[in-house]
Amino acid sequence: MSGFDATAWKQDARGCKGQRRALFNTLYQQRDALYGVHIGAVSELLGSPDEEELQEQVQRVYYYYLEPGGQCTPGSTAPKSRRLMVRFGSLGTVTEMLPTAPAPAQP
Repeated sequence: MSGFDATAWKQDARGCKGQRRALFNTLYQQRDALYGVHIGAVSELLGSPDEEELQEQVQRVYYYYLEPGGQCTPGSTAPKSRRLMVRFGSLGTVTEMLPTAPAPAQP
C-alpha cells in the first residue's frame, strides 16, 4: 500500500506506542484496495490481530488497537482505545473495515 509503513504498524503491538494512530489515515484512505483480500494477506500486511472474534461460525473479525489505552496495562480496568475492525466473510476475504469506538472497560 502506497505510503503505509506496515513494519511500524506491526511493531506497535496493541497500539501502545501511538504509531498506529498516525498510520491509520493512510491505511483507511486505501481501504477499498483491501476489500476481497484474503485473511492471510491481511495478516501479512497488518500482523496478528490484537483481538479476534468468531461470529456465526463463518465470519471472523480482527481488531487492531489504534492508540494507547487501557489495553496497554495488564489488569487495568481503564477503557480500551479505538480499534480498527476488519471483518472477513465466509470465503475468508475482507468484507468490512471500520474504526470503532473505544471498547468498554472491564469490571
